[in-house]
Amino acid sequence: LYTFPQHSPRHNLLYCPGTESEQAGKTSSCQGCPNQKICASGATKAPDPAIAEIGVKLSTVKHKILVLSGKGGVGKSTFSAHLAHALASDSTKEVALLDVDICGPSIPRIMGLEGEQVHQSGSGWSPVYVDDNLAVMSIGFLLSSPDDAVIWRGPKKNGMIKQFLRDVDWGELDYLIVDTPPGTSDEHLSIVQYLSSTHVDGAVIITTPQEVSLQDVRKEIRFCQKVKLPIIGVVENMSGFVCPTCKNTSQIFPPTTGGAAQMCADLDLPLLGKVPLDPRIARSCDEGKSFLSEVPDSPAAKVYLSIVQSIKDYCSNRVTEEQRSA
Repeated sequence: LYTFPQHSPRHNLLYCPGTESEQAGKTSSCQGCPNQKICASGATKAPDPAIAEIGVKLSTVKHKILVLSGKGGVGKSTFSAHLAHALASDSTKEVALLDVDICGPSIPRIMGLEGEQVHQSGSGWSPVYVDDNLAVMSIGFLLSSPDDAVIWRGPKKNGMIKQFLRDVDWGELDYLIVDTPPGTSDEHLSIVQYLSSTHVDGAVIITTPQEVSLQDVRKEIRFCQKVKLPIIGVVENMSGFVCPTCKNTSQIFPPTTGGAAQMCADLDLPLLGKVPLDPRIARSCDEGKSFLSEVPDSPAAKVYLSIVQSIKDYCSNRVTEEQRSA
């Protein structure tokens, strides 16, 4: 989404006018793009009918939360899974977790659902259930083996995401959590576009303390601002290691530029919490169990629950504000 000045030699490399622009397919930067002809024809300016269909399909979902990060390996899927577990711990709430990481679907393993399959019903695809009130959907359920590689270009990924949103029988939900891959590319643009006719509460941004992660996370924040996606707040994962024996904290990934706290202060964003490193989190994910249930009294579990409460409060306040303005 960042555009270089037109006199820059990198302008043509990274600048795209956008499919809905009057200049789509007509600028010099469009030369060589495989979609140049279709963009120039004006066909891309027509709204995708699936957007309205998805709007109707998800009209029974009260809250929609995206989990994003510009960096891979920072714990997005781990956080998404534990957010789902924590929300579903209230038996009066219906929760669903959608994995749109098409090439690296780890949610089936983390949720203890490897080997499960999706079934077709008269009302669409039936998600896989962890508990009576916690549903999961992932491309991992459609693969014959968890080791199978998904080697798809953008359009096929987008089509899969569209199917997940439109063709899955989600039913009435209190929360739909969308776990995304790293970056600001096809999957992210697709999920934002397809949810544009629905009420999206916002995004939770995941980072780790070191600058190499924060650098990419700032790009993700810029993406959210560009596409007008509200940011619920930032979570700093792997924020120090708490020794299970002596309880002392060591900085495994030193926050050389101030970590997420300084970034949030600079960008005027809420810091939802700092989750310490705990080897038991990784073990719980590998075993398909909820860390919050396995080690409920750990420092990390307490931080998780505090973050989840902040997200719940944000969603409730957002509903109240919309009711006042209606």
